[in-house]
Amino acid sequence: KTDVKDAEWIAQLLRHGLLKASFIPDRNQRELRELVRYRRSIIEERARQHNRIQKVLEGANIKLGSVVSDIMGVSSKDMLHAIAIGEDDPEKLANF
Repeated sequence: KTDVKDAEWIAQLLRHGLLKASFIPDRNQRELRELVRYRRSIIEERARQHNRIQKVLEGANIKLGSVVSDIMGVSSKDMLHAIAIGEDDPEKLANF
C-alpha cells in the first residue's frame, strides 16, 4: 500500500458521496467523557487499595473477609480499631 493509492481511493469515495463526516463531540461532551474516565480510574484505584488492605490484614492473620461482608465498612473499622488498642476477646470483637 502507498499513501498515494490510499489518497486516490479516499478521493473516489468522497466524489461518490460514500464518506460520512466524522463525529467530533462538543466541548461539554469531551469534558464529561474526561470526568467519567477519571471517575472510573478513581474507582479502580479504590478497589486496588481495598485488595491491598485485605492482603495485609490476612498476612497478619486478621481475616475480616470471613466475618464481615464489607472489609471497609463501619463494623470492620470498629473491629480494627478495637484490635489496634489491644482487644483480643473474640466475643467482644464479634459484637461489632
